[in-house]
Parts: sequence; C-alpha cells; structure tokens
Amino acid sequence: MSKISFKPHKVTKRIISPLAERASDVIMSRFGLNADGKRKTLEEIGKKYNITRERVRQVEDVALKAIKKSDAYKKEQAVFDELKQLVHKLGTIVAEHELLPYISKDKATQNHINFFLELSDVFKKHREDDHFHTRFSVDDEMTGKVHEALRKLYTSLNDQDLIPETEMIKRFFDHLGELSEQYRDEEIARRWLSMSKTVAKNPLGEWGRASSPNIRTRGIKDYAYLVMRKSGSPMHFREVADAISKTFNKKTHYATCHNELIKDPRFVLVGRGMYALAEWGYKKGIAREVIADILKREGPLSKEEVIKRVNKERYFKTNTILVNLVNPKYFKKNKTGLYDVI
Repeated sequence: MSKISFKPHKVTKRIISPLAERASDVIMSRFGLNADGKRKTLEEIGKKYNITRERVRQVEDVALKAIKKSDAYKKEQAVFDELKQLVHKLGTIVAEHELLPYISKDKATQNHINFFLELSDVFKKHREDDHFHTRFSVDDEMTGKVHEALRKLYTSLNDQDLIPETEMIKRFFDHLGELSEQYRDEEIARRWLSMSKTVAKNPLGEWGRASSPNIRTRGIKDYAYLVMRKSGSPMHFREVADAISKTFNKKTHYATCHNELIKDPRFVLVGRGMYALAEWGYKKGIAREVIADILKREGPLSKEEVIKRVNKERYFKTNTILVNLVNPKYFKKNKTGLYDVI
C-alpha cells in the first residue's frame, strides 16, 4: 500500500514546467529525476553544456528559486503538507535512509521525494556529520531534544556495553525526558536511534557504541565473541566455528577459528580446545596454579569447595583437580580436613 496519495513523477513534471529547457535539464540531472534515476555531478553537467561547475551551480540555484516563485509550485502545496504530516507521524525528524524507503522502495520515486524535501522550506535538511546521518526535520525544538539525547546516550556507554534493544530504547527515552505520548513509541525510537553514527546494533540485535568490535563485527574473533556470549558457557573451538556459520551464515574453518581465539585476549583456553570469555572470570594457568591462587586468596577450603571454586574460573575435570590437590609438594591438609598451600 502506498504511503502517499500523489504521483511524484507527475508532480515533478508540473513543478518544473515553467523552467527553460537547460534549467529544467540541470534540475532533472542533479536530483536524478530522469528515466535512468542517476544523479549527475556538477562536473558531468558542465561538460555537457561546456560551462564551469560553478556556473552549473548558479543555474541550479536560480532554477530552484524560480520554481518556488511560480504558480505551478504554489498549486502543489497539498503535496508538501502531506509530506510534512508524514514526517510528523514518523517522529518529526527522520534519517534520509529511513524516510525515503518508508515512502517507496522504488529508487526513482525516492529521488522525486528527495527533490520535494530539499525544495520546500517546510523541511530542514541536516547533512551528515561525525555524529549523525543525513536527516530531515519539521520541528526545531524536537530535533534539538533528539540530537542531545543521542549524544548523552553515546556518552553513557563504554566500548564493552552490549544492551538489549528494549533496554536501549528505555535509556534513550530517559535521556529525552518529558515527551508527548505520541512520540513514546518504540518504532519512532528505533528511527531516531538509526540517525546516530555513534550508537548502533550488532547482527544479534544488541546495541552499543558503533566503534566497538562487539557492534561493528570485523572478523571471526568478533563473531566468536558474540556466539560465546550468547551461549553463556565454555565452548570447544569447533562448536564456536559451527555456531558462527549457523548464526551469521559465514563459513568458518575450524583451524582459522582456533587461531583467532588463541590470539585474542577476550578468550581464555580452559581445557582441551575449550574456550571461555575472560570477562566470565576464567583464568589462564594449569590446574595447580589455579588451585594455589584460590587458596592464597580465600584461605583453607574443603575438597568440595576447592572443586566448586576452580570450576568457576577454569574448565577442568574433577579428577584433574583432585590429583593436583593431593600433591604434598604444593598443598597440605590441616587438622580440620581443609586444604591449604604449602
């Protein structure tokens, strides 16, 4: 179902009808309004007419001003009013990459809508910068609030944060403060979040800083981190590789996966081919070293307590722990039956 009631191609034809042939061609070419839908550069148009890039820009500016003064343009105000209401409905400020596809999947039609948005003073175009993607707005006050809330949201995050979408939206609304009920909508919040270049979501739908490797996955090790985090428990490197292939549809060789896990400090080898995330508290070292570290830190413990605490930090078989624990060269058993370091 079409999101608009008018025919963009026909509206464009009527709007540019007062222009001279060259001016009309410049506008059509610059905005990709011709049949091929290709937007041409100032240089390309300049070569066609044997004029400078600056002269093309002047022709474009004069043509746009002429359109705005024309009766043909004034007769189409219902079109701009309809687009304004649509932008209001979507949140008053919308990223270009969200707005145009929402109206139409057809690229040529999108070019015509973009032309209307840039032509009318009803819409303010905010060009892409370090923080935000290109966006259009119809309410300066709301735009300021959304921009500020997105900046605060980014500042509140660290590079390790991975936040479920529902929680991310809640935090975003908290930063927005008082807000009309019509805009406390999850779909609108997602559109606002998509404007940001500093916060983003990963392939599993978790949000964080866009610069984090947990969000902008760049290779096997980043995919491995995500699947292991989702699993919540140690995994063999073959299981990790299979999970990456299944979850992200990326063919992963076992040897490649193993090599990536060995090199990355986010992972800890906890058994034969078994890896855990360092953030889970698992530690490197052989069984004896792990046992000694625990006893030095916590004092004498029973056999059962040693096994329990070791398993929180490493992935050893129970028999491996016991064999090391009864080694009199490193550990002793006191009168109360508790084990301690020598």
